[in-house]
Amino acid sequence: METQYLHSFLLVVETGSLAEAGRRLNLTAAAVAQQMRTLEREFGAELLARAGRTVAPTPAGHRLAQTAPQLLRELAQARTHVSQECEVGELTIGTINTALHSLLPDILARFVAELPEVKVFLQSGTTQQVYQAVQQGTLDAAVCLYPPFALSKAFDWSLLREESLILLAPRHLAELAPLELLRSQPLIRYDRSLGGGQMVERYLRAARITPRERFELSSLVAISMMVDRGLGVAVVPDTALDWPDGHNVVRMALPGQTESRRFGTLWLRSSPRRALIRRLVGCAQAVVKERGNAVSGSKPFAAQEGLPGERARP
Repeated sequence: METQYLHSFLLVVETGSLAEAGRRLNLTAAAVAQQMRTLEREFGAELLARAGRTVAPTPAGHRLAQTAPQLLRELAQARTHVSQECEVGELTIGTINTALHSLLPDILARFVAELPEVKVFLQSGTTQQVYQAVQQGTLDAAVCLYPPFALSKAFDWSLLREESLILLAPRHLAELAPLELLRSQPLIRYDRSLGGGQMVERYLRAARITPRERFELSSLVAISMMVDRGLGVAVVPDTALDWPDGHNVVRMALPGQTESRRFGTLWLRSSPRRALIRRLVGCAQAVVKERGNAVSGSKPFAAQEGLPGERARP
């Protein structure tokens, strides 16, 4: 039953006129009359009778007029109760290390400020691992990369950033060209089992560079620290990491770089916690916008100021 029709019915009873009720509802008298006929079919009884130029409730109409206000109040209370469901409860979020070390703390700070009664549990892993956990229902949502395949219609996805590759190099080597550095300096390789590491491999092959590999690891923060210590150079995604102050590292744009990895939020459309997930997504989008890294704007490399004294190279 369309509950708005009950409101219309009570207004008709109050005014004694279909036309007056329609005027107050910004409807025609014919539209109000159609609503009343629908209600009569629903209840299986005649609710209104004409009395000259006015209408008056029948005995059945009187009974409905007595019970409808309480029914509408209970319905309003039910709606309030349902809407408050997203204000409490639990949310289990999967995340990749890059998110843990960059955007996620700010996202969670905003989320907890808005929904202090919601308990949040975190589980870290690779994009493939958290994707499978969301698919199996053990995670409600994941802050991760877009999987290396098309998502089925069972999933929803909110893009936060597109991250191209950049070169990290010790500051004292900043005068050299990026490709020259990749050919001459030891490479601290980003883990090839990860999506970003596979992007790096494809770039090196396309540039026909066979690097002198020294280390291979999955932590972008650790890679930056190793470059800072002069252990080599690294090709990494231009993430939203909060690089520690004082790093003796410069970031350089890579010539011919066109591929980027997509970073965002993933969840099942049928999730029973989709109201909470939508609030999480809203917090994530707000944080990205505040940082100036929204996907609708410039690429992250162009938008970020970078490390102190950094000079972008063509």
